[in-house]
Amino acid sequence: MRVGWLIGTAMLAVTQAASGQSADYDFAYRYPLQAARIAPLKAWLEADKAKQRATIARDASTFRREAKRDGFPFRKYEAQKEWKVVADTPRFLSLSVSDYSYSGGAHGGTASGGLLWDKRAGRRVDPKAVFVSHTALQAAVMPGWCRWMTAERTRRVGAVAENDATFGKCPPIKDVTVLLGSSNGRTFDRIGVIADQYVVGSYAEGQYEHTLPATAAVLRAVKPEYRGAFAAR
Repeated sequence: MRVGWLIGTAMLAVTQAASGQSADYDFAYRYPLQAARIAPLKAWLEADKAKQRATIARDASTFRREAKRDGFPFRKYEAQKEWKVVADTPRFLSLSVSDYSYSGGAHGGTASGGLLWDKRAGRRVDPKAVFVSHTALQAAVMPGWCRWMTAERTRRVGAVAENDATFGKCPPIKDVTVLLGSSNGRTFDRIGVIADQYVVGSYAEGQYEHTLPATAAVLRAVKPEYRGAFAAR
């Protein structure tokens, strides 16, 4: 199952969408209505947006000057960042992010990420930080995900996957994105894992995305203070 399934029927209304074009770059930044309604989270997103735009403007301008100086073609930069709702429970707003960038090379790249807003504490939380350790999360989630990845990679690239010395290894939890989802709007009962390009496969293979149920093993790996926000399936 893809992470699109994890997002399910959550409202994806977008607000505060920012875009901009110049001779040097194209820029877009979007986040959902649920995030805009939380003032401190909105402030953080707006600051992130400003930082992203300033960075691409600076880097693209530098690249244009270098291209002119050294006599090679200038290729316009691009940056697109979009946050989406994965789950909105009484305690948490769970968001995913897709961050695409192009900086003049052969192709651009897409990076994934996740964020939790703890409504009770009024702060951002890394989804992996609600678990007792990376080791515990790895043991609870990655064996099942990696079985899926192995079969999926064989489907994508064929028999060569079985003898690939570079790619196809089960990645450590620190190298993947973890998203927390909900089928009932009350508790987290889905765990989404995304491996970006080059983590388990080549650029051409794209991202590997799969969603697993929150099992009893997953619940045992959750820190005690967060267990009430989860339910096993």
